[in-house]
Amino acid sequence: MVKSVMVAYALWAVAGPLGLHHLYLGRDNHALLWMLTLGGFGFGWAREVLRIPAYVGEANRDAEERKAPPTMGPPPVGPVRFVGQVCVGIYFGTVALIALNSLSFFYLIILPLCVGAGVHLVSCIGQQTSDLQKTLTTCLITSPIFYGSSLSPLPISLAASVTAAQYRRVKAPRTPGCTPELGPRLCRLGLAWLAFSAPLGYCIFHNTTATLYYLSDCVSALLDFFWFLPWLKNVFEYILLMPYRLLCVLTGGGYYEDAWKKVLEILLKEYTEKEKEALKVFSLDAEASLEDITRSYRGLVKTWHPDHNPSKEAEAMFIKIHEAYEVLLQRHKPHRFT
Repeated sequence: MVKSVMVAYALWAVAGPLGLHHLYLGRDNHALLWMLTLGGFGFGWAREVLRIPAYVGEANRDAEERKAPPTMGPPPVGPVRFVGQVCVGIYFGTVALIALNSLSFFYLIILPLCVGAGVHLVSCIGQQTSDLQKTLTTCLITSPIFYGSSLSPLPISLAASVTAAQYRRVKAPRTPGCTPELGPRLCRLGLAWLAFSAPLGYCIFHNTTATLYYLSDCVSALLDFFWFLPWLKNVFEYILLMPYRLLCVLTGGGYYEDAWKKVLEILLKEYTEKEKEALKVFSLDAEASLEDITRSYRGLVKTWHPDHNPSKEAEAMFIKIHEAYEVLLQRHKPHRFT
């Protein structure tokens, strides 16, 4: 079936950030990427206003016509594709940090696999692809070096993107007349979208406070990374606050310098279940200050320290008190609203 440029443009205008025009053109990987990133964070969708005719021509080309000769080398390295691999790898890693960080072996296995999946998805856009096994292996090797860091998705994604670019190749052509039906394609895309969004959705709706805490930690770590270049730090902060500025414009409200901090304070006001359990350990209520928590902690530590308390349950209680204190300290970290 011959694809129409006009239809592609219409779908791009109506539901471009959801990848509907790519679904129409048979570019399922591109459609999935747009579904998960809302059109490449908006930038990719806007850029496509000039790329759609080329996409349509590619879709209409016969499989044998675009078959790569056996002697043809790898396709050229595209800077846009490489930057996209790095950004989407970081994005997938950040989502994993928010939604899956409580799982065992997260930094050793789960995080690198998520970053590698994001990098590989971008590397498979269009007529190119890469070696998934080598990309994931690079992620698994790089991840232990940055174990436990909130910025670990960045170096892992960079290493994976370099590997994906090194092992890039042209996709094998489809067999003429063997086009997958729309139903199975939609089913695969739906399952992929569900696998990506379900853990994140659960984390957001059932543990909103912890999710926002982790987001604020990641943003703070990112901004602190550029302490030696204040102007670059200000640029990143401006970009991160852009959605809030746009919301103010659309709703007619004014933008105030510290308003976003107040919004965070309101959103983070409620205690998580883990924090409530920690407060019970110290017999404190939700209004307790950091000074109250510290005072109670010091008193309980003196009572339950194994060196001073010979009872069998002293060691377990001492560990429980220390863990509860760490949980509450995390909530009261001073950089959250600064």
